[in-house]
Amino acid sequence: MILWLKGVLFNVTTVDLKRKPVDLQNLAPSTNPPFMTFLTVRSTDVNKIEEFLEEKLAPARYPKLGTQHPESNSAGNDVFAKFSALIKNTKKDANKIYERNLLKALKKLDSYLSSPLPDEIDAYSSEEAAISGRKFLDGDELTLADCNLLPKLHVIKIVAKRYRDFEFPSEMTGIWRYLNNAYARDEFTNTYLADQQTEHAYSDVTKRMK
Repeated sequence: MILWLKGVLFNVTTVDLKRKPVDLQNLAPSTNPPFMTFLTVRSTDVNKIEEFLEEKLAPARYPKLGTQHPESNSAGNDVFAKFSALIKNTKKDANKIYERNLLKALKKLDSYLSSPLPDEIDAYSSEEAAISGRKFLDGDELTLADCNLLPKLHVIKIVAKRYRDFEFPSEMTGIWRYLNNAYARDEFTNTYLADQQTEHAYSDVTKRMK
């Protein structure tokens, strides 16, 4: 997503991680993707990879993808952890607890997406209780924060429904607006796995409840 948004031309080569090609093993021994190598630089940390790309692919040639509002970087940062706890839970009696924890995290994210950012508030009179109409976390353009959160939300949407019959509540209009805007962007829809592949990827992760 980052390379696409930066306007960089790149090739995509798919590999079977259970039978890694020799050249892939030579690039980053004992490491699974994502990782990055550039000249003498090697990184297996997603955040450091993002920081590196933002630093090297900088204006004026490449667009800046950093956020204008620091809060956008941490919005929804605990959602994926709550989802992981839900699908790894093996006790049926505890399922509702994990579900509530996930809903609480999602509600917090929904509140952030529904609340107008400072530059939106300026567009309204002080008497009007405005609801944000922005497309993404930090405004109407995709940022690094979206590149981090959107793939996770997509996984939750697919996997939680498949293995826990859990769906994002319809009343969380901020999250649904956010996702629908993302699904309208090629940078997102062409860089995530198909639903069936996503379900398969989590078939060994999801625990059967007893």
